[in-house]
Amino acid sequence: MQGFKRHFLRKKELREILKAFSERLRLSIEDLSLSLKKAEVVETSKSRIILIEGKPRILSVNGELYPTLLFTEVLDRIARVVVDMGAVPHVCNGADVMAPGVVEVDGDFEEGDIVVVVDERNKVPLSIGKALKSSEQIRGTKKGKVVQNIHYVGDSIWKLSKTL
Repeated sequence: MQGFKRHFLRKKELREILKAFSERLRLSIEDLSLSLKKAEVVETSKSRIILIEGKPRILSVNGELYPTLLFTEVLDRIARVVVDMGAVPHVCNGADVMAPGVVEVDGDFEEGDIVVVVDERNKVPLSIGKALKSSEQIRGTKKGKVVQNIHYVGDSIWKLSKTL
């Protein structure tokens, strides 16, 4: 990862980010159970990572907000797409999720919503993605891309997050 800039956020800025983030996830701000005491932003050439109480919680990519893979409190509350073990290495290399690799859809969502991709054996989060189809469409399809991979285990954001 190239260099990055790090600076503190004002409480007003953090409140605005949390409001937009909670609306995107369809959760209340209280559901996020976050402190408003200390927040920082780490800016890279491709994204912004919002640290709350020193932990990487929110990711901004192309102006859209996503939870990081380390924000487990939120990952447990959003819809999941379960993939077979054959899809795991591809997802962890940044590939989008293809319909043949999906074994289950847990929860209801619309096209464009945020989903977490987990493996079928351990139910471990592998990636955060943007649904390219609704949950109903994914359940009924057998081919094509169904989830755009945004942030995955082992990517540059993951590696940077582990060092912050």
